[in-house]
Amino acid sequence: MKTVQLPDGKRVPALGQGTWRMGEKKEAHADEVAALRLGIDLGMTLIDTAEMYGEGGAE
Repeated sequence: MKTVQLPDGKRVPALGQGTWRMGEKKEAHADEVAALRLGIDLGMTLIDTAEMYGEGGAE
């Protein structure tokens, strides 16, 4: 996986998965989990989430 170097010298993946719209609808839960698992299976190690995404449901 390609990485980028931050100003402090740390390296992070250049590509990650966002969860902004995840956790909002119960009927989408299985597809959202499958999407995250596929990303992990493909080598992704950066998953962007926040308390406010899906009112906490994306965490």
